[in-house]
Amino acid sequence: MSRTTVATIHLGALRHNLSRVRAMAGPAKVMAVVKADAYGHGLERVARALNGEAEAFAVAAIADGLRLRAAGHGQRIVVLSGPDTPSDLVEMQRLGLDALIHHDAQLPWLSRADPARGPLRVWIKVDTGMHRLGFAPERVREVHASLRAMPAIDDEIGLMTHFASSEEFEGRDTALQIARFREATEGLPGPRALSNSAAVLGWPDARGDWVRTGGLLYGLSVVEGRSGSDFGFRPAMSLTTRLVAINRLARGERVGYNGTYVCPEDMAVGVAAIGYGDGYPRSAAPGTPMLVNGRIAPLVGRVSMDLITLDLRGVPDARVGDKVTLWGEGLPVETVAASAGTISYDLTCGMTRRVLFVEDEA
Repeated sequence: MSRTTVATIHLGALRHNLSRVRAMAGPAKVMAVVKADAYGHGLERVARALNGEAEAFAVAAIADGLRLRAAGHGQRIVVLSGPDTPSDLVEMQRLGLDALIHHDAQLPWLSRADPARGPLRVWIKVDTGMHRLGFAPERVREVHASLRAMPAIDDEIGLMTHFASSEEFEGRDTALQIARFREATEGLPGPRALSNSAAVLGWPDARGDWVRTGGLLYGLSVVEGRSGSDFGFRPAMSLTTRLVAINRLARGERVGYNGTYVCPEDMAVGVAAIGYGDGYPRSAAPGTPMLVNGRIAPLVGRVSMDLITLDLRGVPDARVGDKVTLWGEGLPVETVAASAGTISYDLTCGMTRRVLFVEDEA
């Protein structure tokens, strides 16, 4: 069976979303987060679309920084995990990458870095409450002073933190994290970077000198019950496939593995060429919506590796070959993610290699 599953990446939407971030976060600079292959949208593709628009890129691995440099991008590139071994510093200096420093184990490596290889720009990660990576607030001044004394470290030392629950606009945790960051860094020189995507939406006090936006660039939201479109952003990915069969089933007939769906009446059940082998979530619950010819057709039965089955009672004119939209314009990926018990980032990052990626200027 030839695969008809297509992920269309909308380059115009990426640029619109960056402009929207800039309008909301100005005068802060924008650090475009392109880790995890740009949230599944394609690292080089997204960087090319945003070249000249974003002042910096943020990645999770040095290898991604290498890919960006190889593609000709000269902006600052921040490696959010920092160096994992002493040898990483040599590559970071060679490529001109910024290093996030988050643990005592990294400090001796930095002290031995060779200044002849070029100055290394670093950011201190401050653990204000996330409790994954970072120095405790009371350690920040000590670490800052240590880094300033190291010969290979650039004079500009950035200061960064990460919020644990910034999508909760009325919560107390983010306000406490902002206060801890300000107290820990007061009087220290260097640019500040606090806001992730959700903080850009809901926490104007956390703008700083840089905002670090990932999800919003792709039109994605993690705010419960609200899509990126609700905030004026456009989906940068549309996932579509085709109907490959339509079966006329009688009342009482069972559909799919283990027969978990029982037809409540005589009905048409569509079969679409997509499954968890393409990255569509196996955990998607019965009733998860998709669009056939612009109308809702709910998921019935279990998601299998290559195929899904749809209730076509609401689309009586459906025909084999008709387009099926899994998410995109008119059907937010956040809706599908909620039905699958996950978040939108998980779905876009999960597209597999057999999905055909194309791009347009929409």
